[in-house]
Parts: sequence; C-alpha cells; structure tokens
Amino acid sequence: MSGASSRLRIALATALSLVLFASQAQAEDGQVNTIKELFERIRSCWQPPPVARANPIDITVMLSFNRAGQILGKPRITFESADATDDDRLQYRLAVMAALQRCTPMPFTEGMAGASAGRLFTIRFLKPQPQEKRAWLLPKIL
Repeated sequence: MSGASSRLRIALATALSLVLFASQAQAEDGQVNTIKELFERIRSCWQPPPVARANPIDITVMLSFNRAGQILGKPRITFESADATDDDRLQYRLAVMAALQRCTPMPFTEGMAGASAGRLFTIRFLKPQPQEKRAWLLPKIL
C-alpha cells in the first residue's frame, strides 16, 4: 500500500466517524431538533375537549421556551373563534394548557435550545373537522 492510499483510508474513516458522531449528537431519540419537530410534538399532545363539553373552535397560543425547554413566562391566547361561547373558550383554554403541560419541558437538542430560547412561537390548534360520510363507498347489502 502506498502512503497516499493509507492516508486516504484514514481520512475517510475519520470523516465517517465524525459524521456518525455529529448525527448522534444532534438529535438523540425523542429530542426536538427543528421548529417543525417542535410543532409536531406540541400537536401530538393536543387533546381537544369532547363535543359534549364544548363546541369545536380554533384557538391560537403564543409562548416561548428557555434553553431547558420549559415555558418562559405565561402562554398567551391570541385568537379564539368568534362564534365560541364563554364555556367553549374556557374548555379549549384548559385543553391548550393541559397539552402544554404534557409536552414540557421540551427535550431540545443543544442547537435547538440555543436557537429557540426566548423566541416567540405561535401555535394554532384547529377545530377538528367532522368526518365526511361517504355513503357511495359503503358496500351494498342485497
């Protein structure tokens, strides 16, 4: 083996180990590494109140996080559907706060913790859409 080919192999092995180490350091299993993952994580914790307790509404909350992934200050409701009753608003506000409690502290990667600390995030929780009934797709019974 020539010196050049052995140096090339060493360089490739070093580069490969650095790539593997960097990908593991970025996002360990379950950590939030991007803004998209942040929104997905919060929406996965969302459980709207049952229709028996509140009519479905759209609601938006604004909040920020510290580096440890804890909510910084108090989340603020910035929008609620205009046709919502006071009871609907109360039930949905409670559901939003419960979702935030379930999801925090947010398990940020080091990079995401630095990028998101103190930054305002606006999260929309949309009312669930009713399931469309498609009678023409049901099997016919003769």
